[in-house]
Amino acid sequence: MTFELGRYVPGRSFLHRLDPRSKIGGLFLYGVALLAAPNLGSLFALGSLSLAGVFLAHLSWRYLWQQMKPVLLFLLIVVALQATLTPGTPWSQVGPLVVTREGLELGLVATGRVGFLLVAATLLTATTTPLTLARGIQHLLRPTAALRVPVDEISLMFTLALRFVPTLVEEADRVLKAQAARGLSLERRGIIGWGKNFLPFLIPLFVGTLKRAEDLAQAMEARCYQAGRRRGSLEQLKMVWQDYAFLVLCGILAGLALALRWI
Repeated sequence: MTFELGRYVPGRSFLHRLDPRSKIGGLFLYGVALLAAPNLGSLFALGSLSLAGVFLAHLSWRYLWQQMKPVLLFLLIVVALQATLTPGTPWSQVGPLVVTREGLELGLVATGRVGFLLVAATLLTATTTPLTLARGIQHLLRPTAALRVPVDEISLMFTLALRFVPTLVEEADRVLKAQAARGLSLERRGIIGWGKNFLPFLIPLFVGTLKRAEDLAQAMEARCYQAGRRRGSLEQLKMVWQDYAFLVLCGILAGLALALRWI
């Protein structure tokens, strides 16, 4: 079992060197551009930029496939529903279902937006360490501290979630392999049979997760963590001209997409 979502891929590419605040802002502007894309051609032109970012960050296609695989079935269902339920010009027929050109285009647009945005989000998490990403979010949310928003706690929760989910999946993989070595199989037919086999997997996973959480709490206490206390950092975030150029480029893309949609 592999779990790649949220994993940082070490590298020295241009995207790796960007400030996390510029990458977060660029992701937001890129999402606006995808949502504002007026047609299929402009959407896939924008999507090609995110695919080019995969090459720029030196990420493998296997890594990208691990991101898309969990949502691939959902995207295919969306395309199928849009293509068959949207009235319009008939394009093809599959049994009693009529596929329309308008429905197929709407389905491809909807799935393209989700898919390309997922690729862009993958670039963010793959080129930014969780700690750096949390610091970037903390800096962006700092103006809301005047409204009594717990900025430090929010950034901490984000960091723990991003780091703990892959750890939880690895723990599940370890328990599953250990139980499989003892003859456990989750492929037994029937809900009752599946439930009986699932309990020997679920209980060790729950116990192991609690142990990981306890180890984390003890590590935080050993480092004198106190909620509500503002903490410093050895590495200070600093934006350079490449970060501003990246934001300007993303802003231009969003502006062009909005202009094409409303003109």
